[in-house]
Amino acid sequence: MKFRREFYINGAWVPPQGARDWQVLNPSTEEPCTTISLGDQADTDAAVRAAKAALPKWAATAPSTRAAIIKKIIDQYGKRREEYAEAISLEMGAPIDFSLAEQAACLPWHTKNFLNAFESIEWIRPLGAQAPNTAVVLEPIGVVGLITPWNWPVNQIVLKAIPAMLAGCTCVLKPSEEAPLNAMMFAEFCHDAGVPPGVFNLVNGDGAGVGAQLSQHPDVEMISFTGSTRAGKAISRAAAETLKRVALELGGKGANLIFADADPRAIKWSINRMMENSGQSCNAPSRMLVERAIYDRTVKEVTALTEAIKVGPALEAGSHIGPLVNMRQWEQVQNYIKKGIDEGARLLCGGLGRPEEFNRGYFVKPTVFADVRQGMTIEREEIFGPVMAMIPFDGEDEAIRIANDTPYGLTNYVHTNDAPRANRLGLALKSGMIEMNRKSRGAGAFFGGVKQSGRAREGGIWGIEEYLESKVISGFRFE
Repeated sequence: MKFRREFYINGAWVPPQGARDWQVLNPSTEEPCTTISLGDQADTDAAVRAAKAALPKWAATAPSTRAAIIKKIIDQYGKRREEYAEAISLEMGAPIDFSLAEQAACLPWHTKNFLNAFESIEWIRPLGAQAPNTAVVLEPIGVVGLITPWNWPVNQIVLKAIPAMLAGCTCVLKPSEEAPLNAMMFAEFCHDAGVPPGVFNLVNGDGAGVGAQLSQHPDVEMISFTGSTRAGKAISRAAAETLKRVALELGGKGANLIFADADPRAIKWSINRMMENSGQSCNAPSRMLVERAIYDRTVKEVTALTEAIKVGPALEAGSHIGPLVNMRQWEQVQNYIKKGIDEGARLLCGGLGRPEEFNRGYFVKPTVFADVRQGMTIEREEIFGPVMAMIPFDGEDEAIRIANDTPYGLTNYVHTNDAPRANRLGLALKSGMIEMNRKSRGAGAFFGGVKQSGRAREGGIWGIEEYLESKVISGFRFE
């Protein structure tokens, strides 16, 4: 077991200013895989101080130079891709093949999309023909605090740190204490790519410690947070004292509308999308709304497909799903499954307890409930595990009503071969993202929601603009 107690501050790995160990457990075995330190106020202050000192020079660095340095992070990733994926699998339980293909691969995918979008930014431009000597200027917002989760750790780090640095900001990252190894490797990528000291800093810690300290810090101009809606509310309250900008990417309870004329492949796609990452995705299509004409048939197909899903250890090759991240998450999912049973939903497959071949590890049976009614706990609340609710509907209007009757608004899904209806649904569904007929959002599209899913816009040009301030200057002479 490796000990990784240091923090990355001002271009160097430094010991914590107070000893506070935290064991990171391998969720497949429940055994420790590393020990890190949790930071305290002195560590947070040191990282913010370094970021503040580095800000003027980095902000004044030519955008093309910043882009060239960020591009080198992709090169560093390429040298250690397999090691990177193994760290993710070890600490948060994503199966190694999935970790290589999807989790780790988020780094080059998002970074390249950001670099493409970055080329189109006009840093100084005229307001318009009506005011040719009034300039609109874009500037970095300043020092930013980045708080990222464990479920898609690389994805969220890259969606925050890369655009922040491109924009000319300096940053302090607090990754999840459940999945810190990939974040520490990202810091190594930044260092080896030549990111100047103080531009990127990392302090491990928990939400109540380093997370709260960054949210309240007077020298931090912005907080970008991904996690639970409950934690997002707490961060907003803490940040209000200093009136800093807050960007929140929170939970979801996605509706997946399947009409009778949908492509037959929609059902298998929907199950795979729901169960990947063991259901630990905020944009999981966890409410399957099925047109009544095909409901009974779909129930049978969903049952067979879900029962065929394999569960296995994270470091084992294959297309199985892995464990949940920790015991707390496992117990939470078990409680939701019990709620579903107690409230009268029809259990099609899965259920309580570990799969029978496991007596340890945070493994959950892929579970589906049918005949779920509006208002049931499993229909209303985000479960964050491999548990799906099936709900029948009669007609387009009822499908929209059920889909929109949620406090969340992250991603909805639509499956129909009726193009005008698909367009109507796309406009009527209340969420930040809508995916139609198994088609992914295009390269450079943003990720983000509405309502209690938060209103951050991460990815592409929108993701960079999150870290920019605009100011207007009259009497500006353009040459």
